[in-house]
Amino acid sequence: MTSDLRSARFGPILRVAELAPGESRDIVVEPDAETRAAIAQALDLIELRKLRFEGRLAPLGRRDWRLTAHLGATVVQPCVVTLAPVTTRIEEDISRNWLSDFELPQAEEVEIPEAVDDEPVGSEIDIGAVMVEALALALPAYPRADDATLDEAVFTAPGETPMTDEDAKPFAGLAALRDKLSGDGGESED
Repeated sequence: MTSDLRSARFGPILRVAELAPGESRDIVVEPDAETRAAIAQALDLIELRKLRFEGRLAPLGRRDWRLTAHLGATVVQPCVVTLAPVTTRIEEDISRNWLSDFELPQAEEVEIPEAVDDEPVGSEIDIGAVMVEALALALPAYPRADDATLDEAVFTAPGETPMTDEDAKPFAGLAALRDKLSGDGGESED
């Protein structure tokens, strides 16, 4: 995400000190058209037609919090082949834990933990940032229109024979040699 996206406000920001320790809180975020347009621009989308983030923020012990939510969105992205608009419906379940005893790894090289939904609890929980991050992760990496095809492109210097994908196959030359040898018996007599 860009720095503009991190500093923007796309949903409620809850102050942890103001959350009642034993009470859950329902969360519903449906950004207006202007906010959806800003998110679309930040994520390089053609359009973000619909976006809804609904869930529940519940206490996990005395100082920790767990968010379980569902993200629903309709996005329009450019096709990777033709640049034509491709509409995709996204439905994702999201979970996130904010833990008071969470420690960030300090080593230069670390293994990614199995619990990737955990992060340290701070003074605020930015629901809008969670929503946009979940949307960004759920987007198709290579959206493709139904009728989009990639034709074989062959390039070479003028006057030379172009090399095709078929020519580049590693055993094509061996297969031709095998066929040639089997045509005359494959063995020579002395």
